Amino acid sequence: MALSGILRGVAAVVVAGAGAVGYFHYKGQPAPYPLSLATPYSAPLLAQIPFLNPTAKPGETRPGSGPQTAAAGPAAGGPPARPPVPVATGKAERKPMAVRLDALGTVQTIATVSVRARVESQILEVPFEDGSSVKSGDVLFRLDSRQIEAQIRQAEANLARDRAQSVSADADYKRAQELAKRDFASEQRLDQAKAAAETQRAIVRASEANVDNLKVQLSYYTVSAPISGRVGPAGLKTGNIAKTGDSSPVLALINQTSPIYVAFSVPQRYLIDLKSSIGDQSSSVIATPQGLPKSATGRVAFVENQVDGTTGTISARAVFTNADELLWPGALCSVRLILRTEQDALVVPREAVQTSQSGTFVFVLEGDVARVRPVVVNRTMDNEIVLTSGLSGGETVVTDGQLLLTNGARVVVRQPAGQRPQGAPSAQQQRPTQG
Repeated sequence: MALSGILRGVAAVVVAGAGAVGYFHYKGQPAPYPLSLATPYSAPLLAQIPFLNPTAKPGETRPGSGPQTAAAGPAAGGPPARPPVPVATGKAERKPMAVRLDALGTVQTIATVSVRARVESQILEVPFEDGSSVKSGDVLFRLDSRQIEAQIRQAEANLARDRAQSVSADADYKRAQELAKRDFASEQRLDQAKAAAETQRAIVRASEANVDNLKVQLSYYTVSAPISGRVGPAGLKTGNIAKTGDSSPVLALINQTSPIYVAFSVPQRYLIDLKSSIGDQSSSVIATPQGLPKSATGRVAFVENQVDGTTGTISARAVFTNADELLWPGALCSVRLILRTEQDALVVPREAVQTSQSGTFVFVLEGDVARVRPVVVNRTMDNEIVLTSGLSGGETVVTDGQLLLTNGARVVVRQPAGQRPQGAPSAQQQRPTQG
């Protein structure tokens, strides 16, 4: 172990000494003592290395080697020219681009109804299936109505009696009028007949109202769907007693699914754009339920009347027809809000924009030279960036290879994958022919 360490130390000293001798040889100066002792032995070897031989001329040969292939640079003794940097390019163009926002939304029903009984009675029939789609007016429950039907028949009989009595009272009043004209009846008798007739007419109206009231109560024994939508499971089945009151069991829950809302929130700086999009025909909202490939398109319905001071966001709701029930109440979905469309937006590929300490910039090709252009970024949309200023449109920008570029560097555009350079023979042309 000690011997190997000594040998490594000796080797390091030899290498360092050779490097020092080479340095003085390159400068054309004599090596100082004790390095001068090694100069006679190392000079022949160092003379064969071009960059350590300052007296060598372009094209001069080394011992045991062929002629030099090229000069060191554009001028004799100058540095070599930097080769062009291979880059990929794209186009800066002007085209219509949407102004859009992305957010996370929740599907909410426009109307939800908890169906409860308005009378106490036994459930005779539940004609709907749990989870089925119902329309407004569809029968959900039928209750035992025999008692109220008997009361209605009794009330109708009383009404018929009262109407007969009213007819008799009207006849008495007419006779009293005729007798009073001939002075065979006193004024008191006439007034009594008139009062009796009016009283009987009032009794008839009361009986009619009682019959109408009982018929309204009879309608409560047939529980119908107040809205169209999707009904949940029945709260009570056949044979149970339906009861009234806020604490009574819910017979069924109906959620309106068409149309339907999607609620979402955006930063408050978009409040003006959000409000103006309500009446804009070019504005739309695209909702994509999580985990589903399909999307639904709707419109902004309204904006909440205040900003959430905790989060600094404003909530809004978009309405969708949802005829196919793609949007399900309570589901999360990705919301894309298209506020408006800019017809002449300046767009470059996203890879073209670079960031430095002084801001954002792109490399623009002027012939085969790359020039730096500062730009102002407006927004990013998918694989494109919309610029506010910096370019005019139509420029060729660098999209790959920027790390090797400097302002004014020469470039060569790489051919796209699968495309051969111009003038290169095809694979068929390179294939040898059989003769």
